[in-house]
Amino acid sequence: MLVRRTRSAAALLAAAVALTACASQSTTSAVPAPAAAASSAVPSASSSAPSPLTITDPWVKTTEEGMTAAFGTLVNNTDTDVTVVSGASPLSPEIELHEVVESGGKMVMRPKAGGFTVPARGTHPLQPGGDHIMLMGVTEKVEPGAQIAFTLTLSDGSALEFTAVGKDFAGGEEDYRPGGDMDGDMDGDMGGGMGMGGHDDKGKDAHTGGDGQ
Repeated sequence: MLVRRTRSAAALLAAAVALTACASQSTTSAVPAPAAAASSAVPSASSSAPSPLTITDPWVKTTEEGMTAAFGTLVNNTDTDVTVVSGASPLSPEIELHEVVESGGKMVMRPKAGGFTVPARGTHPLQPGGDHIMLMGVTEKVEPGAQIAFTLTLSDGSALEFTAVGKDFAGGEEDYRPGGDMDGDMDGDMGGGMGMGGHDDKGKDAHTGGDGQ
């Protein structure tokens, strides 16, 4: 009888030890789980996505006040077309995207319908005598070397921010007026572009009407 009781006690003790070991193993294996979950929730090192649009050599024509324009070359770094739909700058309360086209045998300036579309992996020049960013109502003098901040809004809602440098332009002295005549020599001393002189003090009034004088 003593032998049987001893064996039974031994069996019970072995079972208790086995259960304790199992419980201990379960607890140990469960500890890393929260840590693993936390680890998977930590974002990987972020890599800045390339901007869909950049601009090279941005500049603004120097002016005393009134109107001026910004130029440069828009560069599309993506495989799809990118369209600029609007612009903004602390220098002007009103900015428009303009083009210069021939109409009735004359060169006229007007807002560009749909904005500036830059082809995939291509460029779009902004230059005197062509597409440009027009600034109206400029009250601050723009001198050579001035740093002018700009923001261009794209059709997808994203934005391109850049700083343009103030530069003198040695072209002709034609007026920039949408729908108006662009008097003066269209080639010759333009150097491939057009001047921006001849504005009156109000700037916007000269821009929106008149006969180009």
